[in-house]
Amino acid sequence: MNNILEGKLVRLVAANSEKDAETTARWSRDSEYARLLDSDPARVNSVSQAKEGIKKWMENDDPHSFGFMIRARADDRLIGFVGLGGISWTHGDAWIGIGIGEREYWGKGYGTDAMRTLLQFAFAELNLHRVSLNVFEYNPRAIRSYEKAGFTIEGRVRGCLNRDGKRYDAFWMGILREEWERAVFSVQNSVFSQQSTEHRTLNTEH
Repeated sequence: MNNILEGKLVRLVAANSEKDAETTARWSRDSEYARLLDSDPARVNSVSQAKEGIKKWMENDDPHSFGFMIRARADDRLIGFVGLGGISWTHGDAWIGIGIGEREYWGKGYGTDAMRTLLQFAFAELNLHRVSLNVFEYNPRAIRSYEKAGFTIEGRVRGCLNRDGKRYDAFWMGILREEWERAVFSVQNSVFSQQSTEHRTLNTEH
């Protein structure tokens, strides 16, 4: 049986306040990362503050949320976090949040893989019907990543964000269970097709 919390590039693991605090505190000093993450003012955390925040996160027994740290499978490096919140068990609905704090992992598929892995957990393990998120228009890399994972833009909130004297819009994106299933089927077909092509090439060369 496959590990439902393991993707091709990443693993989703529990947070560790002792091991993770220094790294997450360093992320808080990156104002660009903070501005991509949410609309709150950038806030720099000390290692002790980060450790306390992780402890509170770990001790949260809210049945309506699940949070994980993201580690690269290749070297077990901590690169980000991802979580589900605001889960409505009645309606099968949840919100998702993700952040890749290590810049050298940006734009290389790690965020998309982490998102796909959490969606598998959301739909296959928790049996949810839909997952939603919001993203800012000045983050096209994230928008492309979410679209690769199967999300669709469902709405636009105009001028809701002020950055350096300029107004920006936010997008509301969502994915339904059947859309996730189609996205998974499409990825599996693509992998199968690639493997078949490689197999035919090898046979031709022999």
